[in-house]
Amino acid sequence: MRKRAFNIAIVGATGVVGETLLLLLEERKFPVDQLFLLASEKSLGKTLSFRDQLHLVEPVDQFDFSKADIAFFAAGNEISLKYVPMAESVGCIVIDKSSAFRYDKKVPLIVPEVNLDALNSVVAGTQRVIANPNCNTIPIVVALKPIHDRFKITRVNIATYQSVSGVGKKGIEALAYETAELLSDRSLEKPTFEKQIAFNVIPKIDDFCENGYTLEEMKVIWETQKILDPKILVNVTTVRVPVFFGHSAAVHIETKKKCDIDKVIDAWQNMPSIVYTDHEAYPTPITEAANHDGVFVGRLRHDISHKKGLNCWVVSDNVRKGAALNAIQIAEHLVAVK
Repeated sequence: MRKRAFNIAIVGATGVVGETLLLLLEERKFPVDQLFLLASEKSLGKTLSFRDQLHLVEPVDQFDFSKADIAFFAAGNEISLKYVPMAESVGCIVIDKSSAFRYDKKVPLIVPEVNLDALNSVVAGTQRVIANPNCNTIPIVVALKPIHDRFKITRVNIATYQSVSGVGKKGIEALAYETAELLSDRSLEKPTFEKQIAFNVIPKIDDFCENGYTLEEMKVIWETQKILDPKILVNVTTVRVPVFFGHSAAVHIETKKKCDIDKVIDAWQNMPSIVYTDHEAYPTPITEAANHDGVFVGRLRHDISHKKGLNCWVVSDNVRKGAALNAIQIAEHLVAVK
């Protein structure tokens, strides 16, 4: 029996996540019938290749979303707030990368390895919008899930080291430009980030909130609790680092029951999306994670300052696993039950 194919729209198709979505749809042989590539007017006239055919980028403001079964949104909050309700109203299922709907109680916030049951409302047809979590949150909750299942996490303290591709092509271009200028002994004009990113680290991502945390830090807190468990206490510091692709995180975990490290390793090794490396073979963004789909974990050890504490290091490609792949995994589950 021939499997059904689906009409797919990608909003923000010319951005770094949009282009990766297109690549992964082809790599994973997703059942695509008609493909609609959508973007703003500045991208009009561009073409992108999919399965050896060129597809013209169309203006999102002129698109009829009733033509699409599933729409991937990868174009930021402003676009999502404007067009997601339009798509939803004509029966299109939306998987949205922005943070516009993540904290709406009715909208499932999904990491397939962690909380796939939260998709039940979409499968049942009562909900059509699905939120894709922050690119930091996804690998962290994947690593935490088996630990929480076995030992009940009570608190996590996280320090992130986030690549410039987290802000898209402009971040990649900024690091390349600044590096070239400084190595050529030229002074920098106004930096793309608030401060120079080349050969530097910036302990501020997104705007500051009233409580002194940045919005990026609060996203990780809110999302970890919504996806994993609202009772878990979460503390985060997010830092931008001069790396093109791959987010890293030092994760310090406190549990109700003392962790058995061998059981944690066994649980990780039984999760297909996790790649565990032992203490001597720690993962890094460039060597292991970039252009790969796994969540790489290592540096696992007991916390010497807390009898029920555990430390680990988590790395993943923020554009692939942290954004595009997670969205496609959600869609794969939906089409499997159609």
